[in-house]
Amino acid sequence: ASVPKRAKNATYGAPEPTHGSPAIMVRMSVLADCLKSISNAEKRGKRQVLIRPCSKVIVKFLQTMQKHGYVGEFEIVDDHRSGKIVVELTGRINKCGVISPRFDVPLKDIEAWVNNLLPSRQFGHLVLSTTFGIMDHEEARRKRTGGKILGFFY
Repeated sequence: ASVPKRAKNATYGAPEPTHGSPAIMVRMSVLADCLKSISNAEKRGKRQVLIRPCSKVIVKFLQTMQKHGYVGEFEIVDDHRSGKIVVELTGRINKCGVISPRFDVPLKDIEAWVNNLLPSRQFGHLVLSTTFGIMDHEEARRKRTGGKILGFFY
């Protein structure tokens, strides 16, 4: 008996999903999901929002938002998995989002990014990941450092 020839571009392992079976969504960016759910809850006028999974980057991003009064208290719930965060919303966020890919932002280019992303110079913040930790663009300027851009909020 002859063995049937395999197609040239056939993949080994998992078969392609057949019709009717749900495709599994892969979480590309935990931070993007988090900011999207905050943004959506804020638009719906919710008082608080549950974020899962939790990560150190999300916590630092939220601390930056909290420092400027854009979100209220938040509580990290340890569920022995990846954790959850309950965030109190204050109704001050108009928009927040991630910048992907995380572009390098040298000190001299921070101004250009502020002009491109934020509505005015009076309010709004870029969040950068620097060698001194995760901070907003004003603190990065004070510390005279650049970094990689994580996202923005205003």
